[in-house]
Amino acid sequence: MAESFSPDTIAYLEALAANNNRDWFNENKQRYEQHVREPALSFIEAVGQRLPEFSPHFRADARKMGGSLMRVYRDSRFSKDKTPYKTNIGIQFRHEAGKDVHAPGYYMHISPSECFIGAGIWHPPADALLKIRQFIADEPDLWLAARDDEAFSRWFYLDGDSLKTAPRGFDKTHPLIEDIRRKDFIGISDIAPVLIEQADLADIACDYFIAAAPLMQFLCRALRLPY
Repeated sequence: MAESFSPDTIAYLEALAANNNRDWFNENKQRYEQHVREPALSFIEAVGQRLPEFSPHFRADARKMGGSLMRVYRDSRFSKDKTPYKTNIGIQFRHEAGKDVHAPGYYMHISPSECFIGAGIWHPPADALLKIRQFIADEPDLWLAARDDEAFSRWFYLDGDSLKTAPRGFDKTHPLIEDIRRKDFIGISDIAPVLIEQADLADIACDYFIAAAPLMQFLCRALRLPY
């Protein structure tokens, strides 16, 4: 089974966005299986064969439900948008110590409007966020070495939300206060949609993950996790 996607994947996601209701989804369930779930699980398995080479504590879980492939069903309980399905594909390879998407990990995002590869930690819980901020404040040289690493900077840019002011307990005049204010520590690399159709997609993704090593090593060290 192919470990990459096809033009039919984007076409399906576009159609789902235009027909985001349960009747249409159920009538086109085979398209979802063929163009989304099956290639995604094959991709996850292929990445899983390589992860131990460079990130042995990160996991590729090719289960249909509850694994690396994020669920297609939206949680709309607290959203004005009540459409039932996500119109993107999200695939995460998180740290073995993490229980959800808020753990350090690698990520691939596929949608009609954008495709990107990510690495880092998104919306970490308060205790983890404090540890990362404190580690930046205490070890600024280590953070700068990771953030400004030549390979990392060539492949990724830092993205995510930030506080408008210094977090409580941190000096607002700290030289790295802009980074300490971050609420997310994620590197993003935008990719061309055609890349997801490449037969060696898993190897391509792993090359990106390897380039993210400086950030991932820093975050794991801050959180006292093995990398």
